Formats: sequence, structure tokens, C-alpha cells
Amino acid sequence: MEVIYEDNHIIIVNKQSGEIVQGDKTGDCPLSDIVKDYIKEKYAKPGAVFLGVVHRLDRPVSGLVVFARTSKALARLNKMFAEGEVHKTYWAIVKNAPHEAEGTLEHWLVRNEKQNKSYAYHTEKPNAKKAILKYKVIGQSEHYTLLEVQLMTGRHHQIRCQLAAMGCPIKGDLKYGAPRSNPDGSISLMSRRVEFIHPVSKERITIEAPLPDDPLWHAFKLFI
Repeated sequence: MEVIYEDNHIIIVNKQSGEIVQGDKTGDCPLSDIVKDYIKEKYAKPGAVFLGVVHRLDRPVSGLVVFARTSKALARLNKMFAEGEVHKTYWAIVKNAPHEAEGTLEHWLVRNEKQNKSYAYHTEKPNAKKAILKYKVIGQSEHYTLLEVQLMTGRHHQIRCQLAAMGCPIKGDLKYGAPRSNPDGSISLMSRRVEFIHPVSKERITIEAPLPDDPLWHAFKLFI
């Protein structure tokens, strides 16, 4: 586990592809438990360790995850996430370059629980939720394009679904139309940056995640 930022109220870690943030039906050890063990050992805490999960990343996605270490921080962070006061920036490597170098995508997403997949529509459908994101091209190689994505809403598989609907599926994302998987089972999407006002100290926090240890990601270092 890689801790990127830590204080008395919050801890931000760099999630690896394949890890789950919170326990699920797989029974695999979640990142939240690993962080609890880290805190318990580092600070020699007796008894149970408090850790609040305020947001999640899909299992094949890497990058920054923010946890609350106190109930005060948890309540305030939950409110901040709900009101859009936590700004998250994602980077995605896609095979097909978009027609426009930057733009805003608006869709209506319908989630299929059985398939664990969302479907994008241009008009409102029953049980659909509106999804909005902004993207821009920040790097290009011979075969791939690097996009920076800002979420305006937080929907199930939103980036994966909307980029695929634009004709730009994320590299390795078989579920959303990529032609082949990545060797390690990841998809080429990461939570690159998080910015917010600290819920207790009120200082501005800006944190960036290191790039995944992969040659393709590091080929885009020129654009950082």
C-alpha cells in the first residue's frame, strides 16, 4: 500500500488496479481493511480503528482514494463529495482519438445490475440518470491518446461508459468495447489528481498520484 497523504483526519492512498476499496461479495480483502491495519500498526492503536469510506474506484482502476480517519472528517467529506466540492481529475488512455480535442459529454445512463454495466443514451429513459463529464486531449502517441477527464456527476462506470459511447473505449476495458484486455487485468484509467479544502484545517489540498508502473503510461510522461 502506498500512502500519498496523511494527517489526523484524512488519509489518501494510491490504489492499485485489482484492489477493491470496500468489501464485496467476492470476499477479497478490501483496501479499507489494509489501511486500517496500517493505522493500527503505525500508531499502536488498541481496539478497532475508525476509517470512513467516502468514495470508491472500480476494481480495475488505479489512483487516489480518500479515506476519513475521524467521524468529523467523514461527515464533512461526505457532504463535500455530495455537493461537488471535491474535484477529481482522471486520466484515460484510449485507442481512438475523439473527433474534437476537448468537449463535454452528456448522456442518460441506465445501470444493469445483473451485468454490472451501464448503458448510455442521448435521450432520457426510464430509471436513467443524467451523466456529464468534460474531457480534453493532453497527449498522443502513434497508437493511443491520453485524455484528461473531469466528472461533473458521479454515476456507475460513468467515464468508461461515456468514453465508449463517444467511440473511444478505454484501453483494456473489454466490458465497454476495448478489443483486448491488458496483461495485468487493469484498464488504462486512473484517478490522477484530487483537490479540495481540508474538512478540518480548511487548507487547500492538491494531491497527484504517480503513474502506474507500465511502459505505455510512462510513454506519456512528456505531457505531464
